[in-house]
Amino acid sequence: MRANILYQDDEHMVLTFSDLVTGEGIQSNQMIVIQEGHSAIFDPGGDLTYMPLSMAVAKYVKVKDVDYILASHQDPDIISSLDKWLMYSEAKIVISRLWERFVPHLVPGYMKEKAEGRMISIPDAGMDIPLAHSVIKAVPAHFLHSVGNFHFYDPVSRILFTGDVGASLVDDAPERPVQDFKRHIPKMEGFHRRYMVSNKACRLWVQMVRQMEVDMIVPQHGRPFVGEAMIGRFLDWFEELECGVDLLSADDYALP
Repeated sequence: MRANILYQDDEHMVLTFSDLVTGEGIQSNQMIVIQEGHSAIFDPGGDLTYMPLSMAVAKYVKVKDVDYILASHQDPDIISSLDKWLMYSEAKIVISRLWERFVPHLVPGYMKEKAEGRMISIPDAGMDIPLAHSVIKAVPAHFLHSVGNFHFYDPVSRILFTGDVGASLVDDAPERPVQDFKRHIPKMEGFHRRYMVSNKACRLWVQMVRQMEVDMIVPQHGRPFVGEAMIGRFLDWFEELECGVDLLSADDYALP
Protein backbone atom coordinates (compact mmCIF):
# COMPACT_ATOMS: atom_id res chain seq x y z
CA MET A 1 0.00 0.00 0.00
CA ARG A 2 2.82 2.34 -0.89
CA ALA A 3 1.75 5.75 -2.20
CA ASN A 4 3.42 7.23 -5.25
CA ILE A 5 3.62 11.01 -4.90
CA LEU A 6 3.10 12.52 -8.35
CA TYR A 7 2.88 16.16 -7.27
CA GLN A 8 3.21 18.08 -4.02
CA ASP A 9 3.34 21.69 -2.92
CA ASP A 10 2.31 23.47 0.29
CA GLU A 11 -1.42 23.15 -0.48
CA HIS A 12 -1.81 20.43 -3.08
CA MET A 13 -0.89 16.75 -3.36
CA VAL A 14 -1.55 14.07 -5.97
CA LEU A 15 -0.98 10.41 -5.11
CA THR A 16 -1.47 7.11 -6.87
CA PHE A 17 -1.72 3.61 -5.45
CA SER A 18 -0.64 0.96 -7.95
CA ASP A 19 -0.21 -2.21 -5.91
CA LEU A 20 -3.59 -2.75 -4.22
CA VAL A 21 -4.90 -5.53 -6.48
CA THR A 22 -3.55 -9.01 -5.77
CA GLY A 23 -4.44 -12.43 -7.15
CA GLU A 24 -6.44 -12.77 -10.37
CA GLY A 25 -7.63 -9.18 -10.64
CA ILE A 26 -6.12 -6.85 -13.24
CA GLN A 27 -3.62 -4.33 -11.87
CA SER A 28 -5.14 -0.88 -11.45
CA ASN A 29 -4.12 2.61 -10.41
CA GLN A 30 -6.20 4.63 -7.99
CA MET A 31 -5.44 8.34 -7.86
CA ILE A 32 -6.32 10.87 -5.17
CA VAL A 33 -6.03 14.65 -5.24
CA ILE A 34 -5.85 16.42 -1.88
CA GLN A 35 -6.06 20.18 -1.47
CA GLU A 36 -6.26 21.83 1.94
CA GLY A 37 -8.02 18.86 3.50
CA HIS A 38 -10.44 18.36 0.61
CA SER A 39 -10.03 15.29 -1.57
CA ALA A 40 -11.22 13.41 -4.64
CA ILE A 41 -10.55 9.75 -5.42
CA PHE A 42 -10.49 8.63 -9.05
CA ASP A 43 -11.83 5.19 -10.12
CA PRO A 44 -11.64 3.53 -6.68
CA GLY A 45 -12.41 0.04 -7.99
CA GLY A 46 -14.32 -2.82 -6.40
CA ASP A 47 -14.13 -5.15 -3.43
CA LEU A 48 -10.56 -6.12 -4.33
CA THR A 49 -9.38 -2.59 -3.70
CA TYR A 50 -11.78 -1.02 -1.19
CA MET A 51 -10.14 -2.19 2.02
CA PRO A 52 -6.50 -1.59 1.04
CA LEU A 53 -7.40 1.70 -0.64
CA SER A 54 -9.35 3.02 2.34
CA MET A 55 -6.46 2.09 4.64
CA ALA A 56 -3.95 3.80 2.35
CA VAL A 57 -6.11 6.93 1.97
CA ALA A 58 -6.58 7.15 5.76
CA LYS A 59 -2.88 8.02 6.12
CA TYR A 60 -3.60 11.32 4.37
CA VAL A 61 -7.30 12.15 4.92
CA LYS A 62 -10.09 10.63 6.97
CA VAL A 63 -12.17 8.32 4.80
CA LYS A 64 -15.42 9.85 6.09
CA ASP A 65 -14.21 13.28 4.95
CA VAL A 66 -13.49 12.38 1.29
CA ASP A 67 -15.37 14.93 -0.84
CA TYR A 68 -15.75 13.03 -4.12
CA ILE A 69 -15.56 9.62 -5.70
CA LEU A 70 -15.01 10.23 -9.41
CA ALA A 71 -15.86 7.43 -11.84
CA SER A 72 -14.65 7.61 -15.43
CA HIS A 73 -17.32 5.06 -16.42
CA GLN A 74 -19.45 2.25 -15.01
CA ASP A 75 -17.28 -0.90 -15.13
CA PRO A 76 -16.86 -3.11 -12.03
CA ASP A 77 -13.15 -2.30 -11.68
CA ILE A 78 -14.11 1.39 -11.64
CA ILE A 79 -16.96 1.80 -9.18
CA SER A 80 -18.33 -1.53 -7.86
CA SER A 81 -17.19 -0.59 -4.33
CA LEU A 82 -19.82 2.17 -4.41
CA ASP A 83 -21.84 0.72 -1.53
CA LYS A 84 -18.86 0.88 0.80
CA TRP A 85 -17.98 4.47 -0.06
CA LEU A 86 -21.60 5.44 0.52
CA MET A 87 -21.57 3.65 3.86
CA TYR A 88 -18.26 4.83 5.27
CA SER A 89 -17.84 8.30 3.77
CA GLU A 90 -19.92 11.37 3.00
CA ALA A 91 -18.48 11.59 -0.53
CA LYS A 92 -20.48 12.68 -3.53
CA ILE A 93 -20.39 10.17 -6.41
CA VAL A 94 -19.59 11.80 -9.75
CA ILE A 95 -20.32 9.90 -12.97
CA SER A 96 -21.69 10.42 -16.49
CA ARG A 97 -25.39 11.22 -16.62
CA LEU A 98 -25.74 8.16 -18.88
CA TRP A 99 -24.77 5.88 -16.00
CA GLU A 100 -26.31 7.75 -13.08
CA ARG A 101 -29.49 5.64 -13.23
CA PHE A 102 -27.59 2.36 -13.56
CA VAL A 103 -24.99 2.77 -10.83
CA PRO A 104 -27.57 2.42 -7.99
CA HIS A 105 -27.91 -1.22 -9.05
CA LEU A 106 -24.58 -1.68 -7.26
CA VAL A 107 -26.17 -0.62 -3.98
CA PRO A 108 -28.32 -2.96 -1.84
CA GLY A 109 -31.92 -1.87 -1.43
CA TYR A 110 -31.55 -1.18 2.26
CA MET A 111 -28.89 1.44 1.42
CA LYS A 112 -31.13 3.42 -0.91
CA GLU A 113 -31.36 6.34 1.50
CA LYS A 114 -27.56 6.51 1.73
CA ALA A 115 -27.38 7.30 -1.98
CA GLU A 116 -30.08 9.97 -2.03
CA GLY A 117 -28.72 13.39 -2.87
CA ARG A 118 -25.17 12.14 -3.31
CA MET A 119 -25.06 11.44 -7.05
CA ILE A 120 -23.65 14.14 -9.32
CA SER A 121 -24.25 13.51 -13.03
CA ILE A 122 -21.78 14.87 -15.57
CA PRO A 123 -23.37 16.30 -18.74
CA ASP A 124 -21.92 15.16 -22.06
CA ALA A 125 -19.96 18.41 -22.41
CA GLY A 126 -18.13 17.83 -19.10
CA MET A 127 -17.99 20.11 -16.09
CA ASP A 128 -15.83 21.71 -13.40
CA ILE A 129 -15.96 19.98 -10.03
CA PRO A 130 -15.02 22.42 -7.23
CA LEU A 131 -12.29 21.27 -4.86
CA ALA A 132 -11.16 23.75 -2.19
CA HIS A 133 -10.10 26.85 -4.19
CA SER A 134 -9.46 24.90 -7.40
CA VAL A 135 -11.42 22.47 -9.59
CA ILE A 136 -11.17 19.04 -11.11
CA LYS A 137 -12.21 19.17 -14.76
CA ALA A 138 -14.30 16.29 -16.12
CA VAL A 139 -13.42 16.25 -19.82
CA PRO A 140 -15.26 14.24 -22.49
CA ALA A 141 -13.86 10.86 -23.53
CA HIS A 142 -16.99 9.30 -24.96
CA PHE A 143 -16.66 5.83 -26.55
CA LEU A 144 -13.11 5.47 -25.18
CA HIS A 145 -14.28 2.85 -24.32
CA SER A 146 -17.65 3.46 -22.64
CA VAL A 147 -20.49 5.38 -24.31
CA GLY A 148 -20.54 7.71 -21.31
CA ASN A 149 -16.89 8.20 -20.47
CA PHE A 150 -14.93 11.02 -18.82
CA HIS A 151 -11.34 11.75 -17.96
CA PHE A 152 -10.34 13.99 -15.07
CA TYR A 153 -7.84 16.83 -15.24
CA ASP A 154 -6.18 18.53 -12.29
CA PRO A 155 -5.09 22.01 -13.47
CA VAL A 156 -2.78 22.53 -10.48
CA SER A 157 -0.55 19.50 -11.11
CA ARG A 158 -1.41 19.35 -14.83
CA ILE A 159 -2.12 15.64 -14.48
CA LEU A 160 -4.74 14.02 -16.71
CA PHE A 161 -6.29 10.81 -15.38
CA THR A 162 -7.38 8.92 -18.49
CA GLY A 163 -9.13 5.76 -17.33
CA ASP A 164 -8.61 3.08 -20.00
CA VAL A 165 -6.92 5.37 -22.53
CA GLY A 166 -3.21 4.66 -22.32
CA ALA A 167 -3.79 1.57 -20.20
CA SER A 168 -1.14 -1.15 -20.38
CA LEU A 169 -0.51 -4.59 -18.97
CA VAL A 170 2.92 -4.64 -17.34
CA ASP A 171 4.58 -7.34 -15.28
CA ASP A 172 6.14 -5.11 -12.66
CA ALA A 173 6.60 -1.55 -11.41
CA PRO A 174 3.43 -0.01 -12.90
CA GLU A 175 4.25 3.21 -11.05
CA ARG A 176 7.34 3.82 -13.19
CA PRO A 177 6.87 6.18 -16.15
CA VAL A 178 7.20 4.77 -19.65
CA GLN A 179 10.81 5.12 -20.79
CA ASP A 180 10.90 3.32 -24.15
CA PHE A 181 7.69 4.03 -26.05
CA LYS A 182 8.36 1.63 -28.92
CA ARG A 183 8.84 -1.29 -26.53
CA HIS A 184 5.76 -0.22 -24.57
CA ILE A 185 3.38 -0.39 -27.55
CA PRO A 186 2.86 -4.20 -27.40
CA LYS A 187 1.78 -3.84 -23.76
CA MET A 188 -1.19 -1.66 -24.74
CA GLU A 189 -1.90 -2.19 -28.45
CA GLY A 190 -4.20 -5.23 -28.26
CA PHE A 191 -6.25 -3.71 -25.48
CA HIS A 192 -6.73 -0.41 -27.31
CA ARG A 193 -7.62 -2.04 -30.63
CA ARG A 194 -10.44 -3.97 -28.96
CA TYR A 195 -11.71 -1.53 -26.31
CA MET A 196 -11.62 1.80 -28.18
CA VAL A 197 -14.55 2.34 -30.54
CA SER A 198 -12.96 3.95 -33.60
CA ASN A 199 -10.13 6.06 -34.90
CA LYS A 200 -12.53 9.02 -35.18
CA ALA A 201 -13.06 9.02 -31.41
CA CYS A 202 -9.31 8.71 -30.85
CA ARG A 203 -8.54 11.65 -33.15
CA LEU A 204 -11.16 13.93 -31.61
CA TRP A 205 -9.87 13.16 -28.11
CA VAL A 206 -6.26 13.85 -29.13
CA GLN A 207 -7.28 17.18 -30.67
CA MET A 208 -8.81 18.16 -27.33
CA VAL A 209 -5.82 17.04 -25.25
CA ARG A 210 -3.36 18.91 -27.47
CA GLN A 211 -5.11 22.12 -26.38
CA MET A 212 -4.51 21.34 -22.69
CA GLU A 213 -1.42 21.87 -20.55
CA VAL A 214 -0.64 18.28 -19.57
CA ASP A 215 2.57 17.29 -17.78
CA MET A 216 1.50 13.72 -17.01
CA ILE A 217 -1.03 11.19 -18.28
CA VAL A 218 -2.04 8.58 -15.71
CA PRO A 219 -4.19 5.70 -17.01
CA GLN A 220 -6.13 3.39 -14.73
CA HIS A 221 -3.91 0.42 -15.62
CA GLY A 222 -0.17 0.32 -16.16
CA ARG A 223 2.45 3.01 -16.45
CA PRO A 224 2.07 6.79 -16.73
CA PHE A 225 3.38 8.99 -19.54
CA VAL A 226 5.46 11.86 -18.20
CA GLY A 227 6.82 14.92 -19.97
CA GLU A 228 6.10 16.64 -23.26
CA ALA A 229 8.09 14.24 -25.42
CA MET A 230 6.59 11.00 -24.10
CA ILE A 231 3.06 12.41 -23.99
CA GLY A 232 3.56 13.56 -27.57
CA ARG A 233 4.65 10.06 -28.61
CA PHE A 234 1.53 8.57 -27.06
CA LEU A 235 -0.80 11.15 -28.63
CA ASP A 236 0.77 10.61 -32.06
CA TRP A 237 0.28 6.84 -31.74
CA PHE A 238 -3.28 7.05 -30.43
CA GLU A 239 -4.26 9.58 -33.10
CA GLU A 240 -3.39 7.09 -35.85
CA LEU A 241 -4.72 3.95 -34.16
CA GLU A 242 -7.21 1.82 -36.05
CA CYS A 243 -9.50 0.16 -33.54
CA GLY A 244 -12.99 -1.04 -32.73
CA VAL A 245 -15.41 -0.68 -35.63
CA ASP A 246 -12.52 0.24 -37.95
CA LEU A 247 -11.45 -3.40 -37.80
CA LEU A 248 -14.84 -5.10 -38.17
CA SER A 249 -15.83 -7.22 -41.14
CA ALA A 250 -18.61 -9.65 -42.03
CA ASP A 251 -16.47 -12.41 -40.52
CA ASP A 252 -17.03 -10.88 -37.09
CA TYR A 253 -20.80 -11.35 -37.47
CA ALA A 254 -20.83 -14.88 -38.88
CA LEU A 255 -23.02 -17.51 -37.24
CA PRO A 256 -21.02 -19.79 -34.93
